Amino acid sequence: MGTTTVRRTPIYESHKRLNARLVDFHGWELPIQYEGILKEHLAVRERCGMFDVSHMGQVFVEGKDSLAFLQKVNSNDIGRIGPGRAVYSHLPNEKGGVVDDVIVSCLGPQRYLVVVNAATADKDFAWFTRQAQGMDVKLSNKSDHYGMIAVQGPKALGMLSADYPAVAKMKRFCALELSVFGQPSFITTTGYTGEEGLEFIVPSEIACRLWDDLLAKGRSCGLTPCGLGARDTLRLEAGYLLYGQDIDDDHSTLEAGYGWVVKFDKGEFLGKSVLVGQRDGGLQRRMVGLKLLEKGVPRPGCAVFAGELRLGVLTSATFSPCLQAGIGMGYLEGDVAPGTKLAVELYGRRLAAEAVKMPFFKK
Repeated sequence: MGTTTVRRTPIYESHKRLNARLVDFHGWELPIQYEGILKEHLAVRERCGMFDVSHMGQVFVEGKDSLAFLQKVNSNDIGRIGPGRAVYSHLPNEKGGVVDDVIVSCLGPQRYLVVVNAATADKDFAWFTRQAQGMDVKLSNKSDHYGMIAVQGPKALGMLSADYPAVAKMKRFCALELSVFGQPSFITTTGYTGEEGLEFIVPSEIACRLWDDLLAKGRSCGLTPCGLGARDTLRLEAGYLLYGQDIDDDHSTLEAGYGWVVKFDKGEFLGKSVLVGQRDGGLQRRMVGLKLLEKGVPRPGCAVFAGELRLGVLTSATFSPCLQAGIGMGYLEGDVAPGTKLAVELYGRRLAAEAVKMPFFKK
């Protein structure tokens, strides 16, 4: 039997110094927490928190057909973003499922950066390579060359604008090329927590130095290092999807309730005909958010019922620190409207719940 080597980010040594609890996340050794998920979650909601997201992948797309290529493989309209802007999108497959969800940044004419998920970086690049055949486009998988740090929370932009003045003028979903410690780097303002914030994408050799520098300067305004645990509770409160759990090759963007990232009027793209059929013919299942009406912490895989009818299972579920209640989302059969009374089966007991509109938590 072969052994699989767990990969480490360039910031690993700092995590060790901070006594982070490390876990295997899709083949990467990453912090699940430092001082506790609840404390880290609230730090992001109230002040600012910092995450090592260096496991995310970076694919650069250049050349005469770069926009045509990205329009083909994305459901969203990449033609709507110009230099300095970014957009969230899905990569549909031929049957309407989702290869990955990504952030596409336009760096300049015929120059784009696509940030992909850790578990799918190699799969995405292979998919891109196949779809780019016959097109004048250069694809570069630079995932091993960059570290990535996300700073999130209401105080994040203010804290960073002293050292990085351009940040103060950046709106949500912007992308900026700049120098960090003399190295060509990028800042995007996208986020995965429902809060203001940004991501540094920097060469791996300076990622640890940047992490330590930000931590030292940010302590005065309550900057807290945060792990994957808080990242998951924050993104679920915000109603954000986790690839491989909430969406995958077998569930479509429309079923996931993310129809706003499908631009049917932009021309042809992969999977369009299937998605048009779903749009016009109706959906058999759709992603529904629910909130427990009694005490309990729901988990992914818990069955959801309406009376005695089993409607589906939860794909993501947790305890919401801000709502002080169990929340979850999952694909349920039929048309389950907000306010519908439901039950979640947990350890053999059925707990009362109701369908709610997502996001669960909004500023």
